[in-house]
Amino acid sequence: MRQPAYFLCHGGGPWPWMQGPIRQLLRHLEQGLRELPAQLPARPSAILVVSSHWEEKAFSFTSSAAPGMVYDYDGFPPETYRIRYASPGAPALASRAADLLRSAGCDAALNDIRGYDHGTYSLLQPMVPQADIPVVQMSIQASMNAGEHLRAGAALAPLRDENILIIGSGMSIHGREARMATVSPPFDEWLNDAVLSGDGARRRQALAAWEDAPHAREVHPTADHLLPLMVAAGAAQDDPATCIYRERLMGAVAVSSFRFGG
Repeated sequence: MRQPAYFLCHGGGPWPWMQGPIRQLLRHLEQGLRELPAQLPARPSAILVVSSHWEEKAFSFTSSAAPGMVYDYDGFPPETYRIRYASPGAPALASRAADLLRSAGCDAALNDIRGYDHGTYSLLQPMVPQADIPVVQMSIQASMNAGEHLRAGAALAPLRDENILIIGSGMSIHGREARMATVSPPFDEWLNDAVLSGDGARRRQALAAWEDAPHAREVHPTADHLLPLMVAAGAAQDDPATCIYRERLMGAVAVSSFRFGG
């Protein structure tokens, strides 16, 4: 039984623990995340989350049996620096994932100190509020090379047949330009065309050359929030993709999330 792979927009900071405007702005994203478990063929044995908020020289995996919390945001209410997402770790999965990458020629490492950052827990709180599925967080590679991340995803593909859910956590648009209302829609159109192609080879080729997309470096001044998509697309192999979330955040910024397979 093969689990799908996902690329999901994770929103801003610790939003699932908040009330008020930010929670309201992300209500459609939250609804989609709450509904996501019903799309799965079975309850996953564990979840591997590729976080855009963790960069290392080598692809790295949290290997603690009980990872802590990383409060990687600023300017939020004091209580949000005490929140907990207490899902257990999965050291055996971390070792298995690192071995798969090394076998594919990718540098990989284990990290038993790193905790979950909001790229992980802000997604999982709506999806698995009980925090009772083991989780391993994976870093992106500091080289920011799209091809390397596609290759890493392909190496991790066997995990999907081992009842492991792979999630790339980022944002399909992550620029701060005042022109986001103008430049994000053309990029979002390009991204949907690239990802939703039924041809896995064409999808990988397009994503590897994402910098050629319309306004690419305006909507992604750095590639960090897009690279988890590359890992998910690599793990997808030739499975078809579906856009499961698409809207204009704040009425302006075009964003999308995708499922591969399933």
